Parts: sequence; structure tokens; C-alpha cells
Amino acid sequence: MSAGAAIIEARNLSVAVRGAELVHVERFSVESGEVHVVIGPNGAGKTTLLRALNGLIPASGELLFEKRPVRHGRDRLRLRRHTAAVMQVPYLLDTTVRGNVQSGLKPRGVSGDELRRRVNETLEMLGIARLADRRRRGLSGGEAQRVSIARALATRPAVLFLDEPMASLDPPTRRALQADLTGILRRLSTAVVWVTHDIAEVSAVADRVTFLDGGHLVQEGTVADLREYPASPTVAEYFSPRSANVNGSAESGATDAGTAAGEGIDQS
Repeated sequence: MSAGAAIIEARNLSVAVRGAELVHVERFSVESGEVHVVIGPNGAGKTTLLRALNGLIPASGELLFEKRPVRHGRDRLRLRRHTAAVMQVPYLLDTTVRGNVQSGLKPRGVSGDELRRRVNETLEMLGIARLADRRRRGLSGGEAQRVSIARALATRPAVLFLDEPMASLDPPTRRALQADLTGILRRLSTAVVWVTHDIAEVSAVADRVTFLDGGHLVQEGTVADLREYPASPTVAEYFSPRSANVNGSAESGATDAGTAAGEGIDQS
């Protein structure tokens, strides 16, 4: 469970495009050492919420990072420098694995022995040290995603944002990476906002769950809370035993291809 004060807090956070409100969440927070999972139907606003929390898209309301308001460009820069994100598709530079992991550190002023130590340590954590000199084109899908996660974790972020990080992987690869990543996050006590469709994934990783539907927070609590006391028929359907068996395999590979009002905002 969570083990500290809120790192990110949002109050009455709203994202709108051309007058159409895509997301309105009265409250959201993630605490030190907590994995807070966001789940809901396609188009519920999960990715939009994640991007707003990470300062990537404009939002109204109040956003606080380490209890300090995020209002201006310098506030967003500070937020971005202390957070990291991993998307469903790994976007790697056309260089080696080591070069990719280094790329997140150099802009943050990490160099010399500390850079080498951080890179080597993170490669070992993700089980990809043997791939350090391999080029991007020589990696499998699972290896590429491990590199993407290593690049993010090497920065030692206060908050790690994960947007469907396992969705493009085959089931055995997904299970292995999920198990490894969960163990790493516990050791590092990293605060995590994790978007997923996969009910099995939610049950395996979540300390706290937020269920979005239609851009609104329908329910927040533990997996047991949502399973035993669902606040809506949609929540009940997601957390039913039948969905636990079929929803992960059916939806974990689903992507939300549409963008919102032509603005490039993924509404997943």
C-alpha cells in the first residue's frame, strides 16, 4: 500500500477542447510508493487524465506537485524533470540500448561516473544488461519495452506514468515484464499512475484504483472495494468474475485510435 504524502494532487481538474469537456475529475492523487491504476472503457478519458497530470496538455483546476501549484511554464518544467512516462509503443532512439537509457539522464545534468552507475544499475534491474550494445532494430517487442522502462526509471522519477505499457506484448512476455516491473517499483518506492484495460493487471499491481467513465471519476478504492461494492453497472461488469477471465485478453491489446476533436488528445 501507499507509504507517504501525496506527490501529485489534482482538484477539479478539467480538460476541454473547443468547448467540449473531455475529462472532469474532482480529485485525484498518487502517494509515495503507491501504484494508482486508472481503468475504464475506451473513450473514458484515461490517457487524457494521465497527460494532464503530467503537464503535457492544458487543464483547468488545481494541480499540485509535491504540494506546490503547477501554474506556469517553470512549474511544468519542474514537474516534467521529476517525472517520467512510458507509453504503449516504445519510442526509442536509433542508437544502442545503453545510448537510449543514457538519453534521459544527460538533459537532467547526470554525467560521468554517476551516469554510468545509474545506467548499469537500471539495465541490471530490467534484465537487459546483456543487450547494452545492441541497436534498436535488433530488439524484440518485449526487449524494446524494457529499454523504454529502463530509460524512464534511470531518471529516478518522483512519479512514473505508465500508459498501457504491456498492451502490445504477447501474454508470456507481458506476465514476465509485469512481475519484474512490480518488484522494481516496490524496491524503489516509486509513485506510479498506471493506465490499463487489463483486469488481471489491475489485480496484480494496484494499491488504489480509479474508474473513469465518460470522462468522470465513477469510483475510487482498492480492487476489493470495486469488486465487492461497485458504484455503477459498468464497474460491476468490469470487475465481475467473467470479465476477470476474458477482459484482460480481449482488451489488453485494445488501443484507442481516435483523437479528440483533431487536437491529438487520446481519449483512452
